[in-house]
Amino acid sequence: MSEQKRTGFQEVRDEVLQRIEDRVWPQGALLPTELELAAEFGCARATVNRALRELAERGIIDRKRKSGTRVAVTPVKQAKLDIAVMRKQVEEMNATYRYALVKRQQITAPAWLSSQLSLPADAQVLHLHCMHYADNRPLQFEERWINIAAVPEVVEADFESVGPNEWLLAEVPFSNAEIAFSAVAASDQLAEFLTCTTNTPLFQMERTTWFQQQPVTFVRMTFHPGYRMSTRY
Repeated sequence: MSEQKRTGFQEVRDEVLQRIEDRVWPQGALLPTELELAAEFGCARATVNRALRELAERGIIDRKRKSGTRVAVTPVKQAKLDIAVMRKQVEEMNATYRYALVKRQQITAPAWLSSQLSLPADAQVLHLHCMHYADNRPLQFEERWINIAAVPEVVEADFESVGPNEWLLAEVPFSNAEIAFSAVAASDQLAEFLTCTTNTPLFQMERTTWFQQQPVTFVRMTFHPGYRMSTRY
C-alpha cells in the first residue's frame, strides 16, 4: 500500500495565495483559523502556521493575536535582492567573465569605517580594490573592507584568482545585510578603471553584512555607465 503524500507548507501557501488573488478572500476578509485550515488541507497546524507566516512576511496578510488573520487591505510587496556573484551574473549575460585584483593591503580601519561599523579604534581590516569585466569590458570596480577579527582566515585567502565576494559567500555565513544605492560622479580613479570621463554619472551600491551582530565586510561597488539593476517582487 503506497504512503499518502503529505501536504507541505508550500502547497498551503500557494492555495491561500490563489484564493486571495481570486477574491475568494477579498481585502480585509478574515481567514479561517489555523486549525480549520489544517483540517481542510489534512496537515499539521505547524504547516499552516509556516505558510501563513511567509505570506505575512510578504505583506499579503495581517496576523494579529486574538483577532485572527486577515487579507491585507493594502498589500505590501517586498523586493528580493540576492547577493549576486559577479562571475555568475556575467555568465548569465552569455559573456566571458574576467576578474583582477588591483590592490590588497592590511590596514587599521579608517575612522569613518570604525564609526560606521562600530569597530574598535585599532581594528584591522583587509582593504581590497578589484575589477570585474564582461567580454574584457569594464563592468564593476569593487572597493572592499573586511573585518579581520570576524574573518581571521581572510589574511591567508588568495584573492588573485577568486573575488572576495565569491570567497566570502562560500566561507563565511551572514545573518543580515544593509544595502544602499546612489548615483555618483566618476572620480579620476573610477574614470580610469571604468573607461569613462571624469564626472560621468555612475551607479553605485554599498553593502554591509553582519554575522551575529559582528560586522563582516563593507563594500562599495561602482558600475560602468549605463549599468541597470532590476529585481522582481
